[in-house]
Amino acid sequence: MRVILLGAPGSGKGTQAERLSRATGLVHIASGDLFRQAEREGTELGKLAKSYMEKGLLVPDKVTIGMILERIAESNQGFILDGFPRNMEQAQALDTALAEEAINKVIYIKVPQEELLRRLSERWICRQCETPYNLVSSPPKVAGKCDLCGGELYQRPDDNKETAQKRLEVYFAQTTPLIRYYQQRGNLVEIDGEKTIEEVSKELLALLN
Repeated sequence: MRVILLGAPGSGKGTQAERLSRATGLVHIASGDLFRQAEREGTELGKLAKSYMEKGLLVPDKVTIGMILERIAESNQGFILDGFPRNMEQAQALDTALAEEAINKVIYIKVPQEELLRRLSERWICRQCETPYNLVSSPPKVAGKCDLCGGELYQRPDDNKETAQKRLEVYFAQTTPLIRYYQQRGNLVEIDGEKTIEEVSKELLALLN
């Protein structure tokens, strides 16, 4: 099974991809995680990715495509793509690389832009294990500390309100044609991302089963 999970920043697609991965055994491949790993390791790619992400811009396609396809090649089983593709060039590169092993399902977690902006401005991340928290919908048990590892929580530079607004503008401008592309191919399904985490998870599992 080869699945693409689409959704704007703040839609919860990362959380849902992790849940799906645990429930199905599919490999979770997240472009953002790959970039942050490169950043932590101090690679040139990491520095480049950071400079774009902090401005709310997308990392250049050539860099993103290369990293994702390399990760897919390492996997001998099905996968869930989270945060990729984000535009037509990436989608076409993915189609070319997969050849006959086509994507089985494209699932779009749809959330209104006003709600996305609210979620992003309230999102905090653990510095150690990168578990996400939302100060309203899923706050930590102890303010400023991760429930899982006790690490310090912080807000990423790209989650402040001004940068978050820019991220959403960039996302919708580049991804709207992508949604139409998969609709025309007949493998896109939309689900309501304003439902609870549990409700969305159940719908996703039902779609894959």
